[in-house]
Amino acid sequence: MAQSRAPRADAVRNRKKILEAAREQITLHGPDAGMDQIAAAAGVAVGTLYRHFPTKNDLVSAVIQEYLGHVAEVAEAARERLASGARAMDEITAFLAHVIEATATNRAVKAAAHTLGADLALGDIEVRATTALAALIQAGQADGDIHQDVTVDDIYLLFNTAPTDQPAATRDRWLTLVLTGLTTHTRTA
Repeated sequence: MAQSRAPRADAVRNRKKILEAAREQITLHGPDAGMDQIAAAAGVAVGTLYRHFPTKNDLVSAVIQEYLGHVAEVAEAARERLASGARAMDEITAFLAHVIEATATNRAVKAAAHTLGADLALGDIEVRATTALAALIQAGQADGDIHQDVTVDDIYLLFNTAPTDQPAATRDRWLTLVLTGLTTHTRTA
């Protein structure tokens, strides 16, 4: 049985450059940014782009999966801090703020997600994020800080409706209002 080899260093670099260029071009030009345009921005030949991503959907899916992998890592890090004694509510608040800001600066994700719709298979990424978020929510509920009926799906719903295309002050205000709906505490500001 043949063992699969690790990708060559130049292939890894090219893939990274293509993904960065795709994020940039989709942010600038929307999901209709052309493959030629993305290849040029990445500084690679179009053939190189197509070897890594045979279709535009493959490329857009990879951009989204890369971003969601980052979200899963942030959720897992919050869960680790929780295990080390951090307050669940603080971790949930920081997580929401981080994801909203990351999405605001990476508008390609939202634009690309609308293009793909339900065609995106998340697999392990979704399991990792969901598991970590569930642990945070359950700990917040056990602390009495989070309403008992709040679920991971509610957090995902919040992400989908976040005003990531608005100025920072509007995003901050949105987060303040959203946290009021999640928490058992009354708003002070």
